[in-house]
Amino acid sequence: MALHVFDHVTRTKKLFESVRPGKVGMYVCGMTVQDRPHVGHMFAFVACDMIRRYFEYLDYEVEHIQNFTDIDDKIIEKANEEGISYRDVADRNIDIYYEYAEKLGLQPAHRYPLVTDHIDEIVAYIETLIEKDHAYAADGDVYFNVRSYAEYGQLSGRHVDDMRSGVRIEVGDNKRDPLDFALWKSAKPDEPAWDSPWGRGRPGWHIECSVMSTKYLGDYFDLHGGGRDLLFPHHENELAQSVCCSGQDYVNHWMHNGLLYLGDKKMSKSDGNFFSIEEVTEQFSPMVIRFFLLSAHFRSQLDYSEDRLREAAAGYDRLARGIVRLLEKIAAAEQVDPVPEGMVSEPGEVLAKAVRDHRRRFFAAMDDDFNSGGAIGVLFALIRDLNQYFTAAGAGVIDLAPLTEARRQLEEGNQILNLFPDGFETLMQTAVGEIPTEVQQLVRQRDQARLDKDWARADELRDEIQALGYQVEDSPDGTKATRA
Repeated sequence: MALHVFDHVTRTKKLFESVRPGKVGMYVCGMTVQDRPHVGHMFAFVACDMIRRYFEYLDYEVEHIQNFTDIDDKIIEKANEEGISYRDVADRNIDIYYEYAEKLGLQPAHRYPLVTDHIDEIVAYIETLIEKDHAYAADGDVYFNVRSYAEYGQLSGRHVDDMRSGVRIEVGDNKRDPLDFALWKSAKPDEPAWDSPWGRGRPGWHIECSVMSTKYLGDYFDLHGGGRDLLFPHHENELAQSVCCSGQDYVNHWMHNGLLYLGDKKMSKSDGNFFSIEEVTEQFSPMVIRFFLLSAHFRSQLDYSEDRLREAAAGYDRLARGIVRLLEKIAAAEQVDPVPEGMVSEPGEVLAKAVRDHRRRFFAAMDDDFNSGGAIGVLFALIRDLNQYFTAAGAGVIDLAPLTEARRQLEEGNQILNLFPDGFETLMQTAVGEIPTEVQQLVRQRDQARLDKDWARADELRDEIQALGYQVEDSPDGTKATRA
């Protein structure tokens, strides 16, 4: 199956074909940085990181642009509240984003353009729209003429005549039509402002992304990412002004991630209904948070709660322990004669077929509009089949060929999902590094005694492990020893 991506205009999935062969241009709407990043922000960025990694796995050369809105009414309001400059507010929160993006395993974008670094380009872009009769100046403001673009509403599925001034539609005294939106706002007293042909002012929100995306990726590019709440009006307005400026298509695929909900409301800075990423990482590791955010399809709604994160932590640990057990089994081939090359045991034959099937299913999930949740489910199914193999084969049988292939599948999955950014060898060292070799040997002996149904010997070995200061836990994955 080839990669298919959901198309917002046709409301169907369509075959992905890049604008330029072998290359992918990807623009992601970044934060408006009036406050610290919260978990809802990171949902979008983790999803886009996963998508970028999959394209790179498929050998595309990706150009990833992610902006920061560093001038905005809310940023100015925050700066006034604190008695500092808008620049201080923006820079502080941008630095926090960088810190936690790294902790969450996000690859840095190739560029992080700022609105305030692109004022000249924004002014020139607006001038072009005026020249083409798609925008007009009015007492120091400039507005886009919505009705000058016949296809307005196609992205969000709305019709111009059905829209009314009100919720999510900007209203201004100088507009010719209530649906028109601001490209340039005249300066209020004591606000940051820049020179323009229409007087001192600053850009409207929507124009910035059209300017920065096309500057770095060209007038027509592959992917535009952002939260579902940006679909209207932000992305609808972007699309309209971009097509009107260039005279050609703007974006091949819009990637709208679902929203993170806290209770019955979306996580939002403006409503004060959010947990900052700093707060959450005090309770849960960044990789557990990443695992949680990737555990569903990126376009779906995700409900946030501590209980859900605790469930994610347990799932993440189960996946990690399954990988470690596989690595231990492969390493044990040095002490046990493995099944000769070119041959396979009966349990090994069953495992080999399962690994091939799971590989097909993993990439079928990723090719189905980047379904990371489905792909993670396949990894758990692979771990389940590995555990069944270990039980059926016993300690004395090691089929290196299917075990090595299973490891390769898990490593490829990690290359795309980046759940274990330090690699499997580090994972194994972390998992067993504090457990002495003597205890590890007793654990393996106890697993074999249980497989042989030698319950008396299993009890003796449990007592020996506990005498050395370790707790013993029996699980479907085998004996687990932890410090008492």
